[in-house]
Amino acid sequence: MLSKPWIEVSGVEVGADGKPANNTNPTPYIMGFLAMILVAGMMRHVFELSDITTIDKGLISGFGIGLFLAAPWLMICYGFAGRPTKLLLIDGGYAALGSAAVGLILTAF
Repeated sequence: MLSKPWIEVSGVEVGADGKPANNTNPTPYIMGFLAMILVAGMMRHVFELSDITTIDKGLISGFGIGLFLAAPWLMICYGFAGRPTKLLLIDGGYAALGSAAVGLILTAF
């Protein structure tokens, strides 16, 4: 749903099919996977120290981490880089929802 607006505002080069030109490059996927392992590990640590053990607390806490830690960090980086606000909103939303999903998973198992 947000891939076309994201491609439009991010400046990513696209091929004839409208998909990112580097979509066969495994490096971003490997880096993304490793980054999520690091995020989940740190979230697990924070959850343990904060006694966040229920699914609802995990979901809300994860969302808060994404919205109030990750998204503002993106805001700083994007602001100084002169990136579009729409890109910040899309990527910040992904950070908040992704962190909420990690929080949910960490407390569900």
